[in-house]
Amino acid sequence: MSEQRAIDALEASGLTYEITRHGRAGSLAEAAAARGVAPRDLIKTLVVRRAAGDFLFVLVPGDREIAWPKLRALLEVSRLSMPDKDVAKEATGYERGTITPFGATTAWPVIADASLSGDPARLISLGAGAHGVAATVPADAALAHLEARIADITEIQAG
Repeated sequence: MSEQRAIDALEASGLTYEITRHGRAGSLAEAAAARGVAPRDLIKTLVVRRAAGDFLFVLVPGDREIAWPKLRALLEVSRLSMPDKDVAKEATGYERGTITPFGATTAWPVIADASLSGDPARLISLGAGAHGVAATVPADAALAHLEARIADITEIQAG
């Protein structure tokens, strides 16, 4: 079960974490409230394709979205794409909406938005391998464990 794979990876990481099970949420605000975090602390783990068979995880605060020109410049590529749900599942072992770098079938590189780093007390909530299941972890410690590359790669979500 993918949820157990994520929890096992969290356990092995040595990070302090809390698992929340809340079922499917209808909105960012609803999911954040169920997890006991602010919407900006609910983190979307997005799978981005650089080339065939070459993916990475991008961690984006809930109230922001990828700024594609910034991410392309950081990676020094002219094209990036988001794989369809079947390719994303094949690349990570997780269904879209449940993806996490913890316990993914391949340890793809992680890029995290700069806004996630720098507050030692900040807790963030990531998907944990199943719909409506999340792991809340200390942001800086989790980013360090994941060896995340920290960069300004997002913008305020439109609309």
